[in-house]
Amino acid sequence: MSRKDLLLALVIVLAWGVNFVVIKVGLNGVPPMLLGALRFMVAAFPAIFFVKRPQLPWRWMLAYGMTISFAQFAFLFSAMYVGMPAGLASLVLQAQAFFTLGFATLFLHERLQSQNALGLAIAAAGLMVIGMHGNHAMSAVGFMLTLCAAVSWALGNIIVKKVGKVDLVGLVVWASLIPPLPFLALSYALEGPQRIAMALSRIGTSSVLAIVYLAFVATLLGYSLWSRLLSRYPAGQVAPFSLLVPIVGLASASAFLGEQLSVAQATGAALVMAGLAVNVFGGPLLQRLVSGR
Repeated sequence: MSRKDLLLALVIVLAWGVNFVVIKVGLNGVPPMLLGALRFMVAAFPAIFFVKRPQLPWRWMLAYGMTISFAQFAFLFSAMYVGMPAGLASLVLQAQAFFTLGFATLFLHERLQSQNALGLAIAAAGLMVIGMHGNHAMSAVGFMLTLCAAVSWALGNIIVKKVGKVDLVGLVVWASLIPPLPFLALSYALEGPQRIAMALSRIGTSSVLAIVYLAFVATLLGYSLWSRLLSRYPAGQVAPFSLLVPIVGLASASAFLGEQLSVAQATGAALVMAGLAVNVFGGPLLQRLVSGR
């Protein structure tokens, strides 16, 4: 991976890591399904008037929008609304890296390299250490909902790989037209018209800023860059970068929400970083060892 793309990957990590704190702020004033609808409405409009629709059948945009956009965030917002801490949500969601590799092997017939397997094993150990020391704040319902969000994200990653070379900014923008309707339908059914009206009439500055961040930074910027990397590199090389997101997520949750980062969690974060380093740089090192150079 080039230095420029490595830098882009780190920008994604920062944007998505802070994203979980922003979601918590948004959920303080807006219920989860309505928050999802507003996020993608703002992401789609007015951007669709300035970004050309990608030359891609609508079935693929529908598949992308329903997995990586709607399903992922319907599950994630619900998980955090029922009490899943922001830092731990950022951690558990990164199980998508493992699901992505599994789906890529199953559907795309990509081969898992030895350094990928070793790196993910080290990172998985780090995730387990962090998960086992969550101060009992991670409920079973929140955990399962977040895992469902991870599966949805992984399926979206595979769809990006299947569609091949397209205008990725256009894909993210135009696919943002898809989630608002199912989000609004769920909001009407689960949250009710009275609650929707109350949330919209009393929406505060913090909620507005949260929606803007979720739409422009986390969605348009983050997923455009993420899709670009997935289109240029094997899924096994790109997906593990998301394992750095919980490190930023845990740190920002500690700084802004008062969620404590224990010594065990810091140790787990270090293991995650080590696993990522093995995944990214392990191939060239193994080749040098084999060649004796």
